[in-house]
Amino acid sequence: MIINFRGNLKELLRFPFRGMQSVDHELTRQASVKDIVESFGVPHTEVGRLTVDGRDISFSSPGSNDDRVDVYPFRPPVDVLSPTLLRPEPLAGITFAVDVNVGKLASLLRMAGIDTYYRNYIADSNLVEVAVREGRIVLSRDTDLLKRKELVYGYLVREIYPEKQLAEVVHLFGLKEQLQPLSRCMRCNGMLQPVDKEQILDQLEPLTRKYYHVFRQCSECKHIYWPGSHLDRMLKVLDTL
Repeated sequence: MIINFRGNLKELLRFPFRGMQSVDHELTRQASVKDIVESFGVPHTEVGRLTVDGRDISFSSPGSNDDRVDVYPFRPPVDVLSPTLLRPEPLAGITFAVDVNVGKLASLLRMAGIDTYYRNYIADSNLVEVAVREGRIVLSRDTDLLKRKELVYGYLVREIYPEKQLAEVVHLFGLKEQLQPLSRCMRCNGMLQPVDKEQILDQLEPLTRKYYHVFRQCSECKHIYWPGSHLDRMLKVLDTL
């Protein structure tokens, strides 16, 4: 079996195959193409298309030593709202479940107004359970997590810095026109609603009460937001997108 890893997928191959575009692999037991591809280090969530001798196949297709398999990455913008051979059940919308190893990305996604599930301490199995149940895309830097068979939609974040991770995700999924900056609570993901200052006076510090007059409050955790000095920093991050 000849396996061709296209695009940036060859960067995910385990040693000593990393960087190789073509791998000659001899099958010693019956296995699906999905299992064969993942045995070389590439999570199935990174695969946008599979072909054998130019013919599209599913993850469950059995591998054969006579096959020439091409493994393609996703090409932006990734459409997760339409059915494909690899993922016949599309998502209802683009929402995310974020792993703890990219926790700061969760805050930035919420800042951009994107529905994002995140918990500081959560087991991988529970994160996958939430993602599957709620139809969310898992974002992580853990290839083993993204190989879990229950997981249908996920993405291995490549960038190191959170602001670049945000740009990476927005570009990949074509979210630029869907951003609703500062519409979600960065703490809990709830929606922010305007609130009259008089209703929250007892919750404000003296200087905040004196100098600020426009407030919003989270509909879930009731945290209060106002346009302080942090606003300029947030808008600068969003402007880079």
